[in-house]
Amino acid sequence: MSNSILSLPNRNPVLFAGVAAALILGTAFGFQFAGYHPCDMCWWQRYPYMVAMAIALLALALPKLPQKLVLLALALTFATDAGLAMFHVGVEQRWWEGISTCSSAVGITDTVNDALDAIMNAPLIRCDEIAWSLFGISMAGYNFILATALTVFCVRKAQKTR
Repeated sequence: MSNSILSLPNRNPVLFAGVAAALILGTAFGFQFAGYHPCDMCWWQRYPYMVAMAIALLALALPKLPQKLVLLALALTFATDAGLAMFHVGVEQRWWEGISTCSSAVGITDTVNDALDAIMNAPLIRCDEIAWSLFGISMAGYNFILATALTVFCVRKAQKTR
C-alpha cells in the first residue's frame, strides 16, 4: 500500500500537485474537444495549471530545490487560479461585471477570404453564460473548488515540510 497511487499525496506531494494540474487541464481540453469552446476567462484559468505543471517538472528535475519553497510556489499558483475561477463564477452569476470583450473559436485557414469567413461565422463565446453545469455548479465553479483544495493541500504539505 505504501507504493500505491493512493499514497502519492504523502510520498511526493509535488508530483501529486503536478499530476492533478495535468488532469484538470486535460479535462478542460477534453470539454473543448467535446464542443464546449472556452471563453477568455476560461483560458485565463488554464494558464496557472500550465505553470503548476512546469513548477512540478522543474522540482522533479532539480531535486535539490527546497520542497517547502516549491509547495508554496504551487500553492500561490493554485490560489491565483482559484481567484480567477471565483471571478468567472461571479460573472456567470451576474454578481459583478465581467470583461467587455467576448471570444470566439476560429480555425486557421490558408486564404484571407477563408479566414474572414471563419471569423464572421464563428460562434460567440460569452464569459457570462454558463455553457455546462452539473448540480448547479459550472465548470468555473468546479475549477474554483479544485484549485482551492489544491491550494490548501500545498499549504498544509509545506507546513509539514522542514
